[in-house]
Order: sequence, then structure tokens, then C-alpha cells
Amino acid sequence: MKKFWAIPAVAAMLSAFAGAAQADCGGCVSYENCGSNVVDTCGPSTYTVMKKVMKTVYEPETVTGTKMVNQVVYEDKVVNRTRYERETHQREVSYTVNVPVRETHQGVRNYTVRRPVYETHTKQVTYNVSRPVYETHSKVVNYTVMVPVRETHEKVINYTVKKPVYETHSKVVNYTVMTPVRETHEKVVNYTVMNKVMEAREQVINYTVMVPVTEKKERTVNYTVTNPVNYTKTVTVKGGSWQTTTEEVPGPVVRRTVREPGTWTFDPATCKNVYCPGACRVECVQCPPKTVCKKVWVPSCETKEINCVRYETQCLTKVVPYTVTKCVPECRTKTVTHNVCKLVPECRQKTVTYTTCKMVPECRQKTVNYTTCTMVCEPRSKVCTYTTCRMVPECRQKTVCYKTCRMVCEQRTKDVCHTTCTMVCEQKSVPYTYTTCKMVQECRTKMVPYTVCKPVCYQETIKVAKCVKTCVPYTYTRCVAKQVCEEVPVTVSCGAAASCDPCSGGRIGSGLFNGRLLNLLRGLRAHGGCNSCTSADCGCSAAPACGC
Repeated sequence: MKKFWAIPAVAAMLSAFAGAAQADCGGCVSYENCGSNVVDTCGPSTYTVMKKVMKTVYEPETVTGTKMVNQVVYEDKVVNRTRYERETHQREVSYTVNVPVRETHQGVRNYTVRRPVYETHTKQVTYNVSRPVYETHSKVVNYTVMVPVRETHEKVINYTVKKPVYETHSKVVNYTVMTPVRETHEKVVNYTVMNKVMEAREQVINYTVMVPVTEKKERTVNYTVTNPVNYTKTVTVKGGSWQTTTEEVPGPVVRRTVREPGTWTFDPATCKNVYCPGACRVECVQCPPKTVCKKVWVPSCETKEINCVRYETQCLTKVVPYTVTKCVPECRTKTVTHNVCKLVPECRQKTVTYTTCKMVPECRQKTVNYTTCTMVCEPRSKVCTYTTCRMVPECRQKTVCYKTCRMVCEQRTKDVCHTTCTMVCEQKSVPYTYTTCKMVQECRTKMVPYTVCKPVCYQETIKVAKCVKTCVPYTYTRCVAKQVCEEVPVTVSCGAAASCDPCSGGRIGSGLFNGRLLNLLRGLRAHGGCNSCTSADCGCSAAPACGC
């Protein structure tokens, strides 16, 4: 019993040292846990600070300017014009007409008929077939899309409403109700939480700057000067004049239809003479000639001496100074500090309670009151808001893939059956009646109208287009850069985490007995487990509070 008298004193010392260590860390370590896990309540190793950052924002600004526009202005101008008016005159023309005198003859006509004889042959034919070869290309196509622009309007609509007149009835209805039966279940869900760890790193960046260097140089430039030289030469000029000549033009040949003289034939059926008209024939008759006045160009040659100028080229040289600026690369170095964030996975568990619902059918009966409705017309009016849509064209671009087809010739062979036709001559004869016509000239006179074109001068006012430059105001929108101060959340690593960790060599771990006494206290706490939690607020069901 004497050996264990110091155990209460050691426990008191351990409690005092634990309280002192906890107070020294500011209460950042707590060992109130269930099981053998140790929960660090110092908080996360990082925290968020709002930092002010200058940000460039582009705001639209409406600017009014002027531009030069070409406008077309029409001016009145008086122009002298000439039109030709026709005048009709008549003159007496003597002409000769050929009067036909016909005689009828009988004859026999021998003619040859070519009768076809067909033969079938087969020959081999070589022909070319065009085979398509397809290639795919792409091109940018400008197209117009009609964008809808909607406008809202209102109008009054007169309409008729059928007003219901109700009557109530009742009937018994059998129906089935699905009654839900719920069951509660539990399951354990494993999930992973990613904790952020920030590390600061430095990096040396090598970059090159182009430094401009200016040099003065000279160069020789060859240029050309053109000098005029006067001289004379003899030129033959083609001239001439218009002369009026009179020429007689034969009249055109006109085709006309003439009927032969008819014959009277006695018809024994009717005991009368019947007139049979003669056959129609087409004959060519030449119209009388006419006199035409026309203008003829009579050329003539003249010799003239003219003054000419030719330009002689002379090459000269001059020295031109110029400045050359070239950029020389210069290597520089700078150190950049950046933060690297790592995600450390942490596995956790939680118990999820879920409910399943199963529907069980149940038959029931109820008395239903239903109403029958008779509709009565009633006129009403309402204000209706409607939207009209008009399409506004908008230009867009897209890349279109298209295929081109080029034909490649390919030679093939096939057997072709063809039929040849040989014409065999065959002699035949047929009697015919023919008429001979002898033309007898007869002189006649007629009045022929002719037209003379007479020039008439007049004035006409026309519109002449003239381009005038006009200054027109217009409005356009441009983007203006503006510096805006904005607060951005920045994650900063906790500086007190290293001092609160008992394993990091801080004030707690480097304390009494190099942290051995604290580890002993941690072991005593760990042996308590969940059995040491007797209150209703602790246990495995209160996982967030006890650390389970």
C-alpha cells in the first residue's frame, strides 16, 4: 500500500501540466474524445482573408462623331435633240404583169423506188465512262439570320361566354385507394473529405528584353529624269466626203395562190350541170422595182506636217542618308513567389436513415354528388394583349464543308448489235396529167405611197447626277478601360498550427520530459474509450462532439 501512495499525487501533477499546456496553447488541443483518436481543435491550418485587388473593367461609352457621305444631287440640264417625222407621199408607177396562159397535157412518168433491205451485224465498241472522284473542301460562308424582335399590343375582343346552369345528382362510386406502408432502415455511408494544404514556393524566371540600338547609314540611289525633245514629221491623213447616189432596186418576189379555171360536168343523178372548181397552185410574182437614194463615202488622202514631242530618259545618282534601328536581345532574371495548394483526403463515416414506402391497394365506396351543366350564351368583352414579331436580318459566318466532284475517264468495251439498211432500186411507172403555163406580159399602172423622213429639232430637260460630299453626324459605342478596386478571398496558412502540434517540436512537445508526460496523459485518456462517456450528450451517436 505504501508503494501506491504517490499515484494520486502523480495524477494531480499530470492534470496540472495538461491544464498548463492547454492554457499555453490557448486551448488549441483537446483530448475529449471517444476511442483512441485524438482530435486537434486548433482549427484548420489555413484561413481566408479578403484582399483588395485592382481590376480593369471595360465600360461602354457612346461617342458622337461626324463622317463625310457622298450624296447624289440631280440638276436640270437643257439638251438639244433631233427627231425624225415621217411624211407620206404618192407617185404613179408603171409595172409589167405576167399573165399566165395554161395548157393541159397527158404523160407517163417512170420513177425508181428504193426499197430498204435490213441486215443485223454485231461489232465491238470501245467507249469512255466518266467515273466521279469526290474531294472534301471547306469555305467560310456569310449568311443572314433573321432575328425576331417582338412588340406588345392590346386590342378589345368581343366574345360570347356560355354561362353554366348546374343541377346536382348523386351516385355510389367504388374506388381503390393505394395506402402507403412505410418502413425505416439505416445504413453506414463512407465518404471522403479533401482538406486544403497551402505551400509557398519561389521560382526564378529568365526572360529576354529587346533593347533598341540606332545607327546612321548612307546609300546611293539611282533615279531617272525625263526631258522633252521637239521634232516634226509628215503624216498622211485619210479624209473623204459623203455623196448621194440613186440606185434602182428590183422588187421582191411574192408567192401567191392561184386557182385553175373550173369545168362544168353533167350529173345524171340530178339532171343538172355541176361546176367543179380548178386546182389551187402557188406561183411566184416579182414586184415592180423601186428607186433608192443612198449616201456613199468617197475617201481622199491628204499630207500634213505635224509637231511631235518625244521624251528622252537620263539616269542620275544621289547619296541619301537614312537611320536604321535594330533590337539587341538582353537576358534578365526575376524571382516569382507563388502558392501551391494540395488536397489531402480524409475518410469519414456517417449513419443515414432512409424510409421505403410500399403502396397497398384498399377498396372503398363513396357517394358522389355530381352536377350537370347546361350552357347559356352571354356576350362579354376583354382586352387582349398580343405580341407581334418582325424579323431583323443579322449577318453571321460559318464554315461549310462541301464536296467537289471531278470526272475521271475510264475506257470500257461492249458488244453492240446494229442493223444496216441497203436500198434496192425498183422501177415503176404512173400516168399523170400536167399543165404548162406560158407567161404573157401586160403593162399596168398604180399609185405607190412612199415615206420621207424629215428632221425636227427640239429641246428636252434632263436630270444630271452630281456627287456632293456632306458632313453627317453619327453615334458609335466604344469601350473605356476603368480601374476598379475589388475584394477577393485569399487563403493564408495558419502560423499557430506548428506551435500547437505536440509532434512538431513546439512549446507543448518540447516541454516537460520532452513530451513524455504528455504522451502518458494521452494514453490514459485513450484507455477510457466510449465507456468513459456516461452522459447522454456523449457516445458514438454524438459523432461530431466526441470525434467518432
